[in-house]
Amino acid sequence: MKKQKRCAIYARVSTEEQNPQIQIDELKTISSQQNYMVFDIYVDKVSGTKSSRPELMRLLKDAKNKRFDVVLCYKLDRLGRSLQHLIKIISYFQKWDVDFICTSQNIDTTTSSGRLVFHIFAAIAEFERELISERTKLGMKKAKNVGKRGKDKKKRKKGGYYLRYQKKGSMEIDDLDLI
Repeated sequence: MKKQKRCAIYARVSTEEQNPQIQIDELKTISSQQNYMVFDIYVDKVSGTKSSRPELMRLLKDAKNKRFDVVLCYKLDRLGRSLQHLIKIISYFQKWDVDFICTSQNIDTTTSSGRLVFHIFAAIAEFERELISERTKLGMKKAKNVGKRGKDKKKRKKGGYYLRYQKKGSMEIDDLDLI
């Protein structure tokens, strides 16, 4: 009899106000269809551009400790938007014999065609992020030229996400080799 695979579900939204439940429900449905046992659900509420995400770090620690066999993610840009960051995460998964499946984009790194599709979508996700950044900078430049000001340059009070995880000693993906 074939051993039932254990999966981890990873979902991410960019802000505290957004709800990841649609992603989670979809991934639970897929795990059930594939006959995967859900080991745990990891949810970050932080921008994908941040490499220091508490739940992503917990997911990676659990992957290294072989607590599950496969990671399910709804969309590639939920895992990260930097090509370098995505490739690093997937290479860790491969090193630890953990499969990665991105359900909405049909990416399955257990196959050569799935790995090719992963690299294409990762490059597109990074390109999209750079376009958004360029448009934002251009908009700020235009606003400044017509006399509008952005946020004042005075030092802002840190709160929310920063304060919650400052105490926990957040780690970045580059720190994983130290785990």
